[in-house]
Amino acid sequence: MININELLTKQPILLFDGECGFCNKSVQFFLKHERKKTMHFVPLQSETGIALRKYFEIDDNIDSIILIRDYSAYIKSCAALRLTLYMKGGWPMMSAFLVIPPFLRNPVYSFIAKHRMKLFGRVESCALIPMEDRVRILDTIKY
Repeated sequence: MININELLTKQPILLFDGECGFCNKSVQFFLKHERKKTMHFVPLQSETGIALRKYFEIDDNIDSIILIRDYSAYIKSCAALRLTLYMKGGWPMMSAFLVIPPFLRNPVYSFIAKHRMKLFGRVESCALIPMEDRVRILDTIKY
C-alpha cells in the first residue's frame, strides 16, 4: 500500500515516462545539471506514479512529465519550466517563460511529446542512473 502522505514529504518529485528514451535521457541530463540533489524521481507507469496521479486527479491519458512541489502538481510546459529552477547555470532563466500562458506554451511541448517515441524510441529499463542518485528513485517499473 502506497502511503501518499509519506511520499509527499519527499518533494520535489518528478514523474516521467519510464518507457521513453527521450524522457530517460532528459532525467540523465537533469541529474548532470541539478543544483542540489533534492529531486526524487518516479516513472509514470510505476505503482507510485499511478498513485500520485490519482491523488492529484491527473488524467491517465497525460503522459507528460509531472512535477510535484509545494503540494501542487504541474504538467507539460508548466512542469518543464519549473524544473529549470532546480538546475545550475543559466537554466533557471527559462522560468521567465512562465509569464506566457500555458495555452500558448503547451502546443510546443505537445508537439515534442508526440514525436519523442519516433525520435528516441522505447527503453527496456530505466535510465542508467549513477549509484549515488539511485536512492532518489522512489519506484521502478516492473517489466
